[in-house]
Amino acid sequence: MWRDDGGSLRVALIHRDRYDDWTLPKGKLHDGERELTAAVREVWEETGATVAVSRRLIEVGYLVEGLPKTVRFWAMQYRDGEFAANAEVDDLAWLTLDDARTRMSHDVDRAVLDSFTATPLPRSVVVLVRHAKAGKRSLWEGDDRMRPLDQAGRRQARGLTTFLPPFAPSRVVAADRVRCVQTVEPFASASGLDVEITETFADEGYLDDPDRARTELLEIAKSVPAAVICSQGTALPGLVGDLAGFESVSARKGSAWVLGLAEGSVVSADYYGSAAR
Repeated sequence: MWRDDGGSLRVALIHRDRYDDWTLPKGKLHDGERELTAAVREVWEETGATVAVSRRLIEVGYLVEGLPKTVRFWAMQYRDGEFAANAEVDDLAWLTLDDARTRMSHDVDRAVLDSFTATPLPRSVVVLVRHAKAGKRSLWEGDDRMRPLDQAGRRQARGLTTFLPPFAPSRVVAADRVRCVQTVEPFASASGLDVEITETFADEGYLDDPDRARTELLEIAKSVPAAVICSQGTALPGLVGDLAGFESVSARKGSAWVLGLAEGSVVSADYYGSAAR
């Protein structure tokens, strides 16, 4: 968890009285809980902070009482909240990178800090979602732009209502296809946001003018700290490949690419599989 204090970057360390150590916030999954959801929840429980997730960091492993333990980390920007001592954490410190490295009690935390500082810090996030499942195109007799989500797709769309909040999006944009709009409607409705509809991020719009699609995505990224764009199976991989420099991009229905941007360039690109349970 990080924050910018007037140009001075600081990260949060917690002190655990039980172990008498200074470490990074982390915790355990509840049954059936997404890893990212658990990470945000545990940070809130230990520090009282609400956050906005930007990118994945590394995965570390070590032994606890002789048993292997794996911990996955994300970079999260502090948004709000006040710390209060609790059963697990008795103190919290916001430290410069150098001071944090010195105070950390464990080398694995220093490795996570190295991962955090290895690339520029994203200042905006765009979550590119491929529309959820909408049945077979060959079985739809009407205008393909009007093809709706099927039962599995509606389940995937509901899954996005728990997947997307950790990124704290404040804009939701969809290609002008019913299945794209329906994919992000449940999240938008739950968040009190409107769905902005555009042809730019439809497959045809991207193929007709990829430069326009790239430019519009970057403009959206400049407008808010985090946004969601729902697109299709040609446009989405094309945009990720264009902007992140990837030759091959996977994008299954209901999946997402989370792009972190700094000064108009992509500095991180993380893939998340289907949002369906």
